Amino acid sequence: MSTTEASSRFVSPYDDPAPEGAEGWEELYPYYLRFREDRRDFEEGRFWFADLQHWPTVFKPFDTITVEFAIKCLGQYNTRHLLIPPANGIDYRVHNGYVYMSPVPVPEEEIPGRVPHFMERAGHYFANWPQLLENWERKIRRVIADLEALEFEPLPEMVPLDWITEGRGLDNTFALQTSYNRAIELAYEAFQYHFEFLNLGYVAYLDFFQFCKEVLPGVADLGIAKMVQGIDVVLFRPDDELKKLAKLAVELGVDDALADGSVDEALAAVAARPRGEEWVAAWEAAKDPWFNFSAGNGMYSTDKVWLDHLDIPLGFVRDYAGRVRAGESIDRPTEAIRAERDRITAEYREALPDDEARAVFDEKLGLSRLVFPYVEDHNFYIEHWSLSVFWRKIRQLGQVLADAGFWRDADDIFLVRRDELQQVIFDYGNAWAIGVEAMGPYYWPQEIARRKRILAALERKAPVPAMNEPPAVITEPFTIMLYGITSEAVSGWLHAGAGTGHLGGMAASPGVVEGVARVIGGADELGDVQQGDILVTRITAPSWGPVFARIGAAVTDIGGMMSHAAIVCREYGLPAVTGAGSATTTIRTGQRVRVDGNNGTVTVLD
Repeated sequence: MSTTEASSRFVSPYDDPAPEGAEGWEELYPYYLRFREDRRDFEEGRFWFADLQHWPTVFKPFDTITVEFAIKCLGQYNTRHLLIPPANGIDYRVHNGYVYMSPVPVPEEEIPGRVPHFMERAGHYFANWPQLLENWERKIRRVIADLEALEFEPLPEMVPLDWITEGRGLDNTFALQTSYNRAIELAYEAFQYHFEFLNLGYVAYLDFFQFCKEVLPGVADLGIAKMVQGIDVVLFRPDDELKKLAKLAVELGVDDALADGSVDEALAAVAARPRGEEWVAAWEAAKDPWFNFSAGNGMYSTDKVWLDHLDIPLGFVRDYAGRVRAGESIDRPTEAIRAERDRITAEYREALPDDEARAVFDEKLGLSRLVFPYVEDHNFYIEHWSLSVFWRKIRQLGQVLADAGFWRDADDIFLVRRDELQQVIFDYGNAWAIGVEAMGPYYWPQEIARRKRILAALERKAPVPAMNEPPAVITEPFTIMLYGITSEAVSGWLHAGAGTGHLGGMAASPGVVEGVARVIGGADELGDVQQGDILVTRITAPSWGPVFARIGAAVTDIGGMMSHAAIVCREYGLPAVTGAGSATTTIRTGQRVRVDGNNGTVTVLD
């Protein structure tokens, strides 16, 4: 640590109180996610940053399952599967409802001993990537199918007679308990597969990145990133399906029938037209699996899934159809982006000192392009498809318990920790078996109301960006690439409020654009975005793709060169500055701003 001056430190978690009305918030979360007073010296000796990129809002108690499973599984692949030489996992805590991260480095003396293990294990994956990835897709599709097959039924008046005559020897509570346990197991299995390839995708890119920095003095980070752009990934498929539907509606002459009314009204109007049934059939075919897509990032039970909220994809189709009818192009500029990629690659390759360097360059770039699509593809299969089904199934259980009087609404189940749900299910089945009233309806309605008040209070206080003293220099590449947490960014957080009208961040996607700012707090506000707006938000979600067709540029508070926001913006050909820190609190909707994605700067012009 370079200094102990007060201005160089963030607040300690022990000195950052909960807002009024949130007293007792700690008991909403597992004991191992909280900062303990008897570990104060240890916890205050580490730098913690808020992971608002993946978990930007306060957690409901059940929803912590996503951060717990994700970060545990990330750690195991770094530490136990692959033995990545310089990096173990990332420790995490929940403080005032938000999650904070602290990367765990490998002691320098242990790094050499991990290298041969990493080379053998990672080398096997890199050498057999296509076959192993094909096996991965089979595994995750099986997990999703198993989730889809789960059912949660209310307990009947009596065990079915055929269960008696066939000598089954079980009752209906057994299925209820095992289905819940199985849902948790399958979510855990999905996150195990989430990181099977992900860290290797980043490792391959970082290896190429570091090689370029060594042999091409002065090469920009953005220049390296552009050499792996122009990828074709599954994550863009839901947006592509909406574009196909919009083009088909115009082609069949049913776009005007589609334009007004509720989803059911619009579909009925289209079906009544000549060839309208053809469009409705295409709409139905697109649902599975592409509408298992969350309007958020999929990590929260509250994120709206297209399949459950069909007005969301229909709204995007209507917007696209109007633009197609007006003669506009709605396609991503993939060919132009690939042409730019190839041009830049050729120039950098020619600048290398000799043929030996070019051979290494070709090998490392080839590996990066081979493995990099997974960095985005996994997002559809895990965060969107599998979690969409998971939340839907848990909500089905919530409705069973709501009907039994445990709480009012199906979504109230997410106010209960997953370990507490074991007790709730047993209480429900126990009372049914004995023939008495369950205790839950006397306990949970008041407790749910109390927890809602606590969460509402937590949401009234913005999270501090970081805690304790940061390192003098941040060099850990994953932290920089994924989160955009650099020494400059941390300094900006410490001195936020200077109010110069100039913001700096990552030059994440090239281009310079001026336009009117639209500050967005989340997916529910995307309908406010107008053509040509500069989108300013904490972080974009990959599912915001249809909105990228409207905006002129994107600015985010959070995210590095390899964040989802940066990757998606490059693929859509949009200038972007990520990791700007305080953009959403500095810029106001309606202000005119200039976004320079070449240099990573944002300027308020009025």
